[in-house]
Amino acid sequence: MAAAAASSAHLSSVFSLSTHPHRHRFHLRGRLSLSSKPSKLPLLSSPASLPKPALIRAQPEESETFLFTSGEESAPEEPASEEPAPVSASAAEEDAPFVPPSPPEDFIPPPSFDDGPLETEDEIAAAYEEIYGPAYSGVSLLGSDIYVMDSKVKKTTGFGSKNKKEKIKDGFEERVVQVRRVTKVVKGGKQLHFRAIVVVGDKKGQVGVGVGKAKEVIAAVQKSAVNARRNIITVPMTKYLTFPHRSDGDYGAAKVMLRPASPGTGVIAGGAVRIVLEMAGVENALGKQLGSKNALNNARATVVAVQKMRQFREVAEDRGIPMEELWK
Repeated sequence: MAAAAASSAHLSSVFSLSTHPHRHRFHLRGRLSLSSKPSKLPLLSSPASLPKPALIRAQPEESETFLFTSGEESAPEEPASEEPAPVSASAAEEDAPFVPPSPPEDFIPPPSFDDGPLETEDEIAAAYEEIYGPAYSGVSLLGSDIYVMDSKVKKTTGFGSKNKKEKIKDGFEERVVQVRRVTKVVKGGKQLHFRAIVVVGDKKGQVGVGVGKAKEVIAAVQKSAVNARRNIITVPMTKYLTFPHRSDGDYGAAKVMLRPASPGTGVIAGGAVRIVLEMAGVENALGKQLGSKNALNNARATVVAVQKMRQFREVAEDRGIPMEELWK
């Protein structure tokens, strides 16, 4: 019985603790600190012991924010005295009114555009021609070529090309030596192209050999002519339009022999050698192809043989003697 009475008394004491929580509250010792370091606080039985935060609305002129304080309302801050900001020198200059400077004493205002005499039609046409070229009417006031505009507008069509290029008028004549079809084997098959060999010369001692490839014959000839103009050489000749001395040249497997000839002999040669000598302006010479019959190699071998030749005056200058002593 005593044990039962003790257990009932214990249950009644526990029930009294749970039903009356306000009798067993713990109080804070000291104030709540807002430092960055966490402080060890005792356990609180109820949040009612903490002061309730007061809601304060900011002034209308300030930003619309809500501030929370712990219990006590913070005193309103006094507005700072508004002082005018200092104005920089550049801003002061911008705000200053513009006062135009007074003209000098000897200043004479220029005449108005409308006060001058009117331009004539010829002056207007000359100014137009100076800027845009001659007019389509065919009248030139500056002495320009009246057909230059027609050559720009005229469109000539050629095989495989939209616009046919005009020949360059620089004093050189062109002669086609050979046109061959060449193929290039690629992964997808064979690509067909044309190779053209062209010799250009002014028949006054200037000659050049060029080669070009393209998908069309006309384009290949044009490219080879441009290449030949880039490889111009000078052929030494005497007053009888022949070589000063004999010479031999080779290029690859082709060998060419050149010999001077007496007046009236003419050019006795064949193939590419004859074309190169005629375009250079040689009228009396002997030539012979030795070895390969390839037209390109023979033409280049002829150029090599010509480059080996020297005039008599050049040899005399190198030796330091007059020309008359060369044959002694």
